[in-house]
Amino acid sequence: MISGLVQILLFQSLGELVSKFLLPTLPGPVIGLVLLVVWLVLRKGINAELAMVADGFSQYLGLLFVPAAVGVVLFLPQLQANALAIMSTLVGSVILTIGSSALVVRFLSRKDAHE
Repeated sequence: MISGLVQILLFQSLGELVSKFLLPTLPGPVIGLVLLVVWLVLRKGINAELAMVADGFSQYLGLLFVPAAVGVVLFLPQLQANALAIMSTLVGSVILTIGSSALVVRFLSRKDAHE
């Protein structure tokens, strides 16, 4: 279990270093996550320790939404003032997500049909 936690923290630290020195516009944890995914793809799998830590984190993932909910309540007047812009952005992003997902599925299913 310690090995899996060390792996996660190592990649987050690498992401922070890359963010600090090479890509300051991207958050370090995001870069670290991408590096971890690339590393796992190159290894063609995930080891048991890392899987156990990831399962442990995912059980408590809901707790990460508590600060976001507090922020929503804190900025409720600003959200009400900009409700139309927020709602139109949300609807537009949902439509774009569904459309782009459909295009990706269509492209990948066409590729599988040729094999």
